[in-house]
Amino acid sequence: MIPAAFDYVAPTSVEEAVRALAEGGEDAKVMAGGQSLIPVLRMRLAAPTLVVDLSGLSELTGVHDEGESLLIGALTTHYEVQRDHLVREHARLLCLATDTVADPQIRHRGTFGGALAHADPAGDLLAPALALDAVMVCRGPDGTREVPAAEFFVDYFTTALAPDELLTHVRVPKLPGWGAHYEKFNRVAQAWSIVAVAAALEVSGGVITDARVGLTNMGPTPVRARGVEEALVGQPATAEAITTAATRAAEGTDPTTDGNADAEYRTHLARVLTERAVTAAVSA
Repeated sequence: MIPAAFDYVAPTSVEEAVRALAEGGEDAKVMAGGQSLIPVLRMRLAAPTLVVDLSGLSELTGVHDEGESLLIGALTTHYEVQRDHLVREHARLLCLATDTVADPQIRHRGTFGGALAHADPAGDLLAPALALDAVMVCRGPDGTREVPAAEFFVDYFTTALAPDELLTHVRVPKLPGWGAHYEKFNRVAQAWSIVAVAAALEVSGGVITDARVGLTNMGPTPVRARGVEEALVGQPATAEAITTAATRAAEGTDPTTDGNADAEYRTHLARVLTERAVTAAVSA
């Protein structure tokens, strides 16, 4: 299909992009890599009056070391995140999750920030960002503000971004030496997650001293499996302890029933995949 007519601007600075969004109002859309927006436009599921193309803003690319955290530009592609040595060393969970995103063509074009701002609950980067306590750096007409991932994802395809704000960077705390794993269940290769689990653990002397577990597609937003985390911390890193903790995976979730799976099956998957992800993270 052919998209409905819209105006198009390609700003050369973040300030210019923010002005364009403010002028376009709620009918304006931001395009980063375009891997989510363009299909939606072609199917006429969205009909913006203005598209603001950010692809020329090189200031929003790259991974930067900020001491205790990494600052990842929103326009950094999935491919670049996968292969960045800083991300692999300090936030390996992001690399593992990004490895499962679609296919090489999409990973070369799609962007880290674009996927987060799109906020698809089946998307593979939301739960890792939540589990890692990432912070979203947003720029609007009133300046810059920072929003924790726990407050950024609001509902299906909805974030805390105002209509005239951009996601410019993502700040990710460093977790060097932590084990990590992303366990994804999907019907066919390169598909969206039916359920997935992002796990990062710190183990010292055979005991789990800290645990972060995020769930993909177990509700309208990514979910922290707090019950699992509480059950793991202070326990020996044994199969028995992990199995027991995984029984709490679905606590506080709201899985949907759709053409891929019903809520009961997703609840089952959350437990099974959590056990697998935590086991793999302990051994990583």
